[in-house]
Amino acid sequence: MPKLDRYLFREFLQGFLATLIVLLVVSLGGVLADLLRRIAEGRVPASLLLSQLGLQLVSYLPIVVLPLSLMLGLLLTFSRLYRDAEMPVLAATGIGPRRLLKPLLMLVLPVAGVIGALSLWLAPWAEATGVRMVERANRSLVAAGLEAGKFTVLSNGGVAYVGAISDDGVNMRRGFVQRQRDGRLDVVTAASGQLSFEGEKSRYLRLDAGFRVEGPLDGGLNYNLARFASNEFALPDREDQRDENDPELLPTTRLIGDPRPGANAQLHSRLTPPLLALAFALLTLPLSRSSPRQARYGRIMLGFLVFLVGTLLMFNGTQALADGKLPPALGLWWLSLPMLALAAWFYLRDGHLSRPKRAGA
Repeated sequence: MPKLDRYLFREFLQGFLATLIVLLVVSLGGVLADLLRRIAEGRVPASLLLSQLGLQLVSYLPIVVLPLSLMLGLLLTFSRLYRDAEMPVLAATGIGPRRLLKPLLMLVLPVAGVIGALSLWLAPWAEATGVRMVERANRSLVAAGLEAGKFTVLSNGGVAYVGAISDDGVNMRRGFVQRQRDGRLDVVTAASGQLSFEGEKSRYLRLDAGFRVEGPLDGGLNYNLARFASNEFALPDREDQRDENDPELLPTTRLIGDPRPGANAQLHSRLTPPLLALAFALLTLPLSRSSPRQARYGRIMLGFLVFLVGTLLMFNGTQALADGKLPPALGLWWLSLPMLALAAWFYLRDGHLSRPKRAGA
């Protein structure tokens, strides 16, 4: 490999990795905040925190993290080369965009391949796996926050205790629930119980064969004692149930030939990210062109705006396909192919000046 190619490839790789690390930290913080909110609401068990964090981060990589890291990293690298007057020196020696294409593609093509693999296979698998894990856990008392041998604070302010929980997490023994409302204390004990469901989201803890004692909080003898066969308590709602034929959860091979508009939209939303990433990467050279003393951050903001517009068009186009507002055969090719062709044209034409007009005799 020529020394120039090694030097440029190293610079491109360093810029990409530095930007990738920063964006990964930012994305990780956003995903973690959302997961902690769902755990606090009782929708996701705390034991699934790390697994859900990793699976959701994989879903973000091909759409935002990797394409944006590639574009910003290359913009920063090209802007530094222009600022340090290295690009004018290369141009003065006859090295133009076509000569720079080889070291650029040495980084861009592998990254685009990784984005394609993530978008087509790994990200759908991560999404489906995460949903199945949460749905399976939400059918357990452990997911509702109850743990054998420990007191648990419920969402309505009460306190619950479970002596033992079955292996499947559905049945329990030696239950105890204490609540306070309207200035009265309500204590319920039961020999057994189980987790029951109503609709797609509502969950209830049903206690069987127990006693209920109700009395004033501020003292007095106004107590009521009752014996019941069954008594139910509302637990935090579980996550929305997803259909097993939801296109977002299906592998890419099953989306091919699926006549549903949602499946066609999901297929094109997985095919588009690597093509857009390649187009964004080719645009970095013409977008970063500047004089040695010119500030480079304005060019970076312009590049980010291009990425934002392209990504929003992809999201809106996917939704329009799912709603049947666009022809299925058109897909998202109207976005990815013209943008890729335009980026290649801008890249190859970068630095070319138009011929001066000849003055009249």
